Amino acid sequence: MDDDFAPRPVAGWYLPAAVASLLFMALGCIMYLMHVLADPAAMPLDQRAAYEAEPMWVTAAFAISVWVGVAGALMLLMRKKLAEPLLMVSLAAVLVWLAGLLVVTGLRENMSANDLLVAIVVTALTWTIFWFARHSRQRGWLQ
Repeated sequence: MDDDFAPRPVAGWYLPAAVASLLFMALGCIMYLMHVLADPAAMPLDQRAAYEAEPMWVTAAFAISVWVGVAGALMLLMRKKLAEPLLMVSLAAVLVWLAGLLVVTGLRENMSANDLLVAIVVTALTWTIFWFARHSRQRGWLQ
């Protein structure tokens, strides 16, 4: 009988998936820096209104999700078990960020359908990276 969680040799797709995870999280860090360093005066009125309506806790959730996420993805690349809890924190922060986008009236009213789609895709990809870390730990690929 095959044990689903018995240690197995590392799959050939592991390294490309870990690199892709790190690149995705690094892109999130770049987006965060662009967000916090943006000049509201140079933005169109709807973007400025959303930017000014964003509470500090939504920005903090964004920061935690990307910076902890990049650390978790780096741990994935290094095949360390610490990747899983770090990526769980990143996923939780992404869920708080997504909730903020939907709950805060000023953000929700100034958000386009494309903005909402991007937020949902980011959440799904972050969940997928967390699942990848969990799967990797269960397979014995993380030390």
